[in-house]
Amino acid sequence: MLSDSPAFSGFSVDDADAARHFYQETLGLRVTDEAMDGILRLHLGGGTSVLVYAKPDHVPATFTVLNFPVPDIEKAVDELAARGVRFQRYEYPPTDEKGIMRAGGPLIAWFTDPAGNVLSVMQEG
Repeated sequence: MLSDSPAFSGFSVDDADAARHFYQETLGLRVTDEAMDGILRLHLGGGTSVLVYAKPDHVPATFTVLNFPVPDIEKAVDELAARGVRFQRYEYPPTDEKGIMRAGGPLIAWFTDPAGNVLSVMQEG
């Protein structure tokens, strides 16, 4: 029954306008408004979409809510940093001066949206 459902994910933010600006202008995603005020749809590759909704008592997710696979993480990090994105630095897993984790597994770099939700870019392959 559910295996054929066009499922989608969603997460909250504290300010829909700030989220729209970040996802549309900073990250370059197509963002549309849903019928209910304060709900946005992020249009991602392959026809995938994610709902982002304003929530007055929003608490940022403490885990990665959205991963963006990229062919070249160095290039992606540099381009996003030039657009004002600040990458997180962690001791564990350890990240380098750019914020890229290179200690096993895929190369990955984490950053946050204006509401504090954790996102990442990760190298494909």
